[in-house]
Amino acid sequence: MSLRTLETLGDLSGKTVLVRCDFNVPLADGVITDDGRIRASLATLKRVLNAGAAIVAISHLGRPDGAPEAQYSLAPVAARLSELIDAPVSFARDTVGPDATERRGSLKPGEILVLENLRFDPRETSSVESERAEFAGLLTAGVDAFVSDGFGVVHRKQASVFDAARLVPSAAGLLVAAETDVLRRLTTDTQRPYTVVLGGSKVSDKLGVIEHLLPRVDRLLIGGGMVFTFLKALGHNIGSSLCELDRLDTVTQYLHTAAELGVDIVLPTDIVVASRFGADADTVVTAMDEMEETPFGSSGLGLDIGPETAEKFGSLIRSSKTVFWNGPMGVFEMDKFAAGTRAIADALTKVDGLGVVGGGDSAAAVRALGFEESAFGHISTGGGASLEFLEGKSLPGLEVLGW
Repeated sequence: MSLRTLETLGDLSGKTVLVRCDFNVPLADGVITDDGRIRASLATLKRVLNAGAAIVAISHLGRPDGAPEAQYSLAPVAARLSELIDAPVSFARDTVGPDATERRGSLKPGEILVLENLRFDPRETSSVESERAEFAGLLTAGVDAFVSDGFGVVHRKQASVFDAARLVPSAAGLLVAAETDVLRRLTTDTQRPYTVVLGGSKVSDKLGVIEHLLPRVDRLLIGGGMVFTFLKALGHNIGSSLCELDRLDTVTQYLHTAAELGVDIVLPTDIVVASRFGADADTVVTAMDEMEETPFGSSGLGLDIGPETAEKFGSLIRSSKTVFWNGPMGVFEMDKFAAGTRAIADALTKVDGLGVVGGGDSAAAVRALGFEESAFGHISTGGGASLEFLEGKSLPGLEVLGW
């Protein structure tokens, strides 16, 4: 089964289309610090506008508790969208209230109306199907079609992702279609060598993807905070580094399984150890086989992979035909601990094949570190959705589109 595409919606001229975007962008004092997800939506929005339709664009932002919170307003998003797209963009101060209803009623072809944050209404994320359906009915009132283009939420069974798609003719937007195609290439008919690079803070966040991908990959490179659970399981001293003690048996089993399958799980040979967590902390690069005691005693903690490891990981990535990367190698937000993540990103730009940045913190890192998005094969807009796809899980937002 395949996704219904925009073409399946037929002639959209003169129609109003509800487009579920993922405008969940980072904000600092009301200012957007990374507009990557807004720019990722532009292709679909332009395609629908060029077809002669009017657009009602909807999204969530942050995690408000089912009620309006000024810090999570989509007003800055609407303003930024108006700068990025050659079309009139207006903003409704509510989602399904009087302002949204009035503005939607006067919307003309070629115009975009952005509604206020979906999650200001508790029905958007309700576990009660009838409540979600009620909200979805209000969202789709007066529209002729629904386009799902927020890949970052397709793993959520929410009103604007799942229920709305059942009420009017629906299809995947260009972004969701492209994301799905790339991830399908990572799970079927993959070119080899196939390398997966995992980082981030918690190994528990990656257990499903490790288990599902182990029989499918050639190499698994582990960095970030999650690596210390692996290193602890192997008997290394890790000082005060992050460690999930309740996962030691699980990662030990993964190491055994990998050996049986002939899969290389590659762990760091050196670590950047800091005296404490902080941008001005003292640091020492320490080889793992010399860490009988961290340079700073029991308070020392690892905050990045070391240069030897970065070079080794980079070499393995560059020699691969398929690479998927999810999770930074260190605390890249601090310059002292960004070198490992930068090395991975740089190597990924040199892959002669398919190199995929798996959304979330990884996507934020490549932009924060100054890399051009065009240098990568693909940058996913959905970290959680990407991981669940690679875990083999059913994604409600894709299922409802015919997946």
